[in-house]
Amino acid sequence: MLRYVVRCGVMRSLFVMNARSELRRGQFVIARTNRGLERGEVLCEATDHVVGQMKDPPSGNIQRESSAEDENDHMQLMVRQKREFENCKRMIRESGLPMSLVDVELIFGGEQVIVYYCSEDRVDFRELVKKLSSQYQTRIEMRQIGARDEAKMLADYGDCGKPVCCNTHLSEMPPVSMRMAKLQKATLDPNKISGRCGRLKCCLRYENDHYEEAAADLPTPGSDIVTTQGKGRVIAVELLAQQLLVQTEDNRRIMIPASECLTVLKRAAER
Repeated sequence: MLRYVVRCGVMRSLFVMNARSELRRGQFVIARTNRGLERGEVLCEATDHVVGQMKDPPSGNIQRESSAEDENDHMQLMVRQKREFENCKRMIRESGLPMSLVDVELIFGGEQVIVYYCSEDRVDFRELVKKLSSQYQTRIEMRQIGARDEAKMLADYGDCGKPVCCNTHLSEMPPVSMRMAKLQKATLDPNKISGRCGRLKCCLRYENDHYEEAAADLPTPGSDIVTTQGKGRVIAVELLAQQLLVQTEDNRRIMIPASECLTVLKRAAER
């Protein structure tokens, strides 16, 4: 049985799907998923190595290649989706609900309508769901999302000038902490290390493992060490260059390769 990785929906979810015939990268298909009949894009063959890199990917079955008629239906669905977004936004405003509408997704096969929203509080949207169900005559799913997912759906370009990672190659949002920014000696100005979502940039995560590996065997600033030039205290560490700025016993400051650190007398606690 042939298997492919297929991307579907506004959340760009990745599925591992069975297929009856060979497909190529970038080809659009009509597939059956747990959400219903969807239009998706083939990314690659789902080899054991590829699937091993994914975390519990949902499954599905490719029904057919997307035809010209399917593509026309999809374009009409996109036009209708914009119209329904405005309609849903109006209904939320009239209901006075404390929620911000992000997007409305109409599943290709018509099995359900998914409403994505942000809210700081719990929202009682039962009456809204009744109105939407009556209007669309299908299942309505209300899905609350966070700032990162909102950026994944709406953002375009990041500060680097490239399309935002969350809307291109990232399939899930990695955890990012201020400690990573400090370790990489990035500026701690929130405006410069925050992405379009207002949270810490995902790219701080990309090289963090390398920085942690580089820092593992080096003394932290404030540590007392013995070097080839005598005793001293570490003032600063250049991780990538593998160098230490050391203040010697006679109050000189010298930059030495990390290899010249013979032993650590007292390691300072990390801040």
